[in-house]
Parts: sequence; structure tokens; C-alpha cells
Amino acid sequence: MDMLSPTRAASGDALLVINAGSSSLKFSVFRTRDDGGVTAVINGQISGIGTEPKFEAKDTHKTPIGAKAWEPGEKADRTALLSFLLDWIEGHLDGARLLAAGHRVVHGGAGFSHPVLITDAVLDELEALVPLAPLHQPHNLAAIRALAEAHPELPQIACFDTAFHRGQPWQAQTFALPREMTESGIRRYGFHGLSYEYIARRLPQIAPDLADARVVVCHLGSGASMCAIHAGKSVDSTMGFTAVDGLPMGTRTGCIDPGVLIYLMRSRGMDADALEKLLYNKSGLLGVSGVSNDMRVLLESADPHAAEAVELFCFRVAKEAGALASSMGGIDAIVFTAGIGERSAPVRARVGEKLAWLGVSIDAGRNDANDARISADDSRLPVWVIPTDEEQMIALHTRAVLALAGA
Repeated sequence: MDMLSPTRAASGDALLVINAGSSSLKFSVFRTRDDGGVTAVINGQISGIGTEPKFEAKDTHKTPIGAKAWEPGEKADRTALLSFLLDWIEGHLDGARLLAAGHRVVHGGAGFSHPVLITDAVLDELEALVPLAPLHQPHNLAAIRALAEAHPELPQIACFDTAFHRGQPWQAQTFALPREMTESGIRRYGFHGLSYEYIARRLPQIAPDLADARVVVCHLGSGASMCAIHAGKSVDSTMGFTAVDGLPMGTRTGCIDPGVLIYLMRSRGMDADALEKLLYNKSGLLGVSGVSNDMRVLLESADPHAAEAVELFCFRVAKEAGALASSMGGIDAIVFTAGIGERSAPVRARVGEKLAWLGVSIDAGRNDANDARISADDSRLPVWVIPTDEEQMIALHTRAVLALAGA
């Protein structure tokens, strides 16, 4: 049953931002501003893709403005769902133009260092990168194809999670493998770049004295990574060739001795598919705890294995902070962002305690209140909590690409 509110987005040209997963599609609508910026006006998602699709949309006050559940037998493939979404959005913009759709694409490889207008040739290149991000890239590209089929006249822009890291020093991108393998594309790419790019833009607005600083940003969520940013540029990051490297995550191992994988192949007969499932779906906080991949559940659990999973996570975050500081030749500030980073005071406190040797001192009151600055007044390093906004970053990139294309 379709339930649409008469509430409408403000007038002005609009941009659609899409973040597509295997069974869900998150979207946001932004209105363009005269100053070159963008303002969010609608966000929502289509969940249950492939089973029982449901659409819901809210305005910026989180007030529901649209909902629909597809009945069994209704056409509800990705093309049909995106056609519905575009029609619904266009009906809620008071006649404003929908200029383009910007997509989060996890992997841009070595060839894409900036967002690009999607063409058939670009799509073919991105398809070739699927083996590098098998759990994300196929769904990103499926949404692009479905939208092109539903609305072929709408420009689409790909914004890459790897692009922000492409300017890293060569040694931060290089494995100690034979040079031919490196040149074929086996290198460290880094991910969560849209989030880090947003933080790199936002931090100087909040703390102008940190515009040229050496900052370790902790993007801690179900997918977790960290990045060394110096003067707004990526210097080093914890994720490498794939998004399974680095920190332990909700269900991903993070860094692991490759000899373990050879052992599992030889001693337990595990093939590539079994290893992929182990590394991506059965490990991390879930694997260590045996309880949950959700940090909130683990912090509330009385199970000692849950406590060990939390401790391992915090230990690794603190360890990587020291390594990233070394990559920059020092450190001037720390930023926490993403789900755990923005909302888990206990995790931030534990990481802060482990970094006391760097001069970090967390103010318990500020931390518990989720203040923007959570470090104590006498802390040598300022510690900030800054909510990330990857969708806004995609919208800004989409507008910029359109301007360059003369659209």
C-alpha cells in the first residue's frame, strides 16, 4: 500500500545520492545552493530488495513523508524499484529539476583518482574491479545499471571510496611483492575515502588551527579503518588491497598473517570461497566474541568473550594510531567518526587510555555527553568527535562533475 505525504522538498535544483548494498539501497536528496553548497532535504531507503521490498522516506526532521510496501506478484526488480524512486522524488521537488544521481562506488582502482561521469566505458572499467571488492562493488554497479535502464537520460556520477588515498606516498601504497605484480594493480588502495575527505574539509571549519595539522582519523563502525591526514591529504591508511585489511571489524578479520590462510588451505581444505566467507562474514567482533558484531551489544554483555572482543578492538585502534603517527612524523590531533566513533563513549575512553603515552587525556564528562571536543583541557593532543557525512560529499562531487561537464 502506497502512503505518500503531501510534504514537499524545497524548490531548487536537486541531486540524488545513492549508496547501494546487496539487499538495500540508501538514498538522499540534496538541494543546490547559490553559494555552491548543497542542503539535504530527504533521506530514506529501499530495504528487502529481492525478497519483500519496502520504501520509506523522511525529511531532515526525521518526519516520515513516504512509504510503500510491494505486494507479492508486483514487479519489484532493481529497475522497477529505482523507477519508482525517481518518480517519487520528482513528485516531491515542487517542479524542481533533478540534475543527476551520484553513487558511492567502493573501488576505483589505480585509474580513478577523482569522481567521474559514468559512461559505458567507465562502467566496464569498474566491472573489472569487482574481484577487489566482491562484497560491495557488484551492488554499486547493479544500481547504476538499473537506474540507467529506468531513466537513461539522467546523468550518473561515480564517487570512489578509494580516490582520497590516491595521492599517498608510493611506500604507503606498495606491498613488498615483485614489481610486476605491483604494476598490475596489486597495491594498497585504502577505503572510506569519502568519509575521510569530509572530515578533512570539516575539521578546519571547527578548529582552524588544525588546517595544516597531522591528524589521525578513526572511522569506527561495522566497517572500520583509520587514516593519517596531513594538511588535508591522505598520507597512510589501515585498509589496503581490500576492505578486509587493518582493524578488526563487525564481521571482518582485519589484518591477518597470510600464512594463516595458507595453513587453512592445506590443513583444513578451505578453498577461496570458504576463506572469503571466513574473512568477511564470520570473524571480527562476531568471531572473537561469539555473541554479536554490534559494539553496543558487546559492551552490555556479561560474556567474557564479548569483553575480549571489545578489548582487542580498542587495542588495535590504539596500536594503529601510533603507527599512523609515525607515517606523518608526528601527530597533532585525533578525530573519532562513524557509528562507533561518534556514539560509543566507552570505546573512545579506552582508546584514549591506551594513548596516554602520546599525551591524550579524555574528559569523562565531555566524552559521555558526546561533545565535539572530548579531550581534557590539559591534554597535549586535542581529541574531537565529528559526525561524518559521506552523502554530502557525494552530492558536492556530483555537482562539481556536472559543472565541469557543462551540465
